Amino acid sequence: MKPRSFDPLKLDIGAFARESQQLDGEWPAAALPRLADSAAPESDVAAWPTVRWSAQGEIRTPRGGEAQVWLQLDSQAQVSLTCQRCLKPVREDLVVSRAFRFVRDEDQAAELDMDSDDDVLSLVRHLNLRDLVEDELLLALPVVPRHEVCPEPLPHSNVDDEEPAAEEERPNPFAALAALKKGSGGTA
Repeated sequence: MKPRSFDPLKLDIGAFARESQQLDGEWPAAALPRLADSAAPESDVAAWPTVRWSAQGEIRTPRGGEAQVWLQLDSQAQVSLTCQRCLKPVREDLVVSRAFRFVRDEDQAAELDMDSDDDVLSLVRHLNLRDLVEDELLLALPVVPRHEVCPEPLPHSNVDDEEPAAEEERPNPFAALAALKKGSGGTA
């Protein structure tokens, strides 16, 4: 019997898991538009390395339970974001390795997802694996992208240099309180 061919853009996840199949491949970063939107403005998404991914389906049967559909998803990408310190592009390596459990409907997925450490999704007829890879890469983006050491010194203004001098000239408000306390003999 000829092995079934699976399309990552219309993946029958149930059959994929029952047959313990594996898929892997690469997509240009520009094929993931939401990830491309996160790029630094001066970055050319077409020049980014390709997004690599692999998926492995399996059926797991816990002791005393019913069979469960699982998908192991691994992906890697390199993106160019805007450094939040110097505002220049910074390269970030994204690596994702997640296991997803699929259940019969959205209600069950929501209930189990709250009570479990596992990622639980509803079983759909056709899963777009590229969308799932993109979702996971977006979740892996750093909240505050920045260089370890920025390539150029950060600009600083003269206003910051003047502030410490101004602070030294101001009287300490607690010194005035101490003087009041001494004047009353220390009793309140």
